[in-house]
Amino acid sequence: MQHLTIQKAINHDQALYELLLLADPSKEIVDEYIARGECYTAYISGELAGVYVIITTRPQTAEIVNIAVKQTMQKQGIGKLLIRDAIEKAKHMGAKVIEIGTGNSSIHQLSLYQKCGFRLQAIDHDFFIRHYDEEIFENGIQCRDMVRLYLDL
Repeated sequence: MQHLTIQKAINHDQALYELLLLADPSKEIVDEYIARGECYTAYISGELAGVYVIITTRPQTAEIVNIAVKQTMQKQGIGKLLIRDAIEKAKHMGAKVIEIGTGNSSIHQLSLYQKCGFRLQAIDHDFFIRHYDEEIFENGIQCRDMVRLYLDL
């Protein structure tokens, strides 16, 4: 992989939204957490490759609320680098714990997060049924439940 640079997002343009909406299909929900958090973008040779948004949820707790890699650049280790960067940012924010949530149908994401040291914490049953108007399917599975994971820093 060529050199990856990660920086705080300067503007929230269409390309950035397209990436964010890969991980979360609700523009309203994306807008809400972008307003509350910090958005970071990853570039390879000047091309937008990935994005994540991190927020403070409770004292000494940060959460990665969105992380996405451009579809043509997936499976190259970019997601892992974004997670490592988010972990470092959380430490600098004074967090003692970082959390992340994903759908029960997000098999690849669940694997990645655990490879990065996250541990299963809880299941928010029917989260995606309650918060999203349209049904979501991934890997032939209906996305119903939010699987929450954490990492002690």
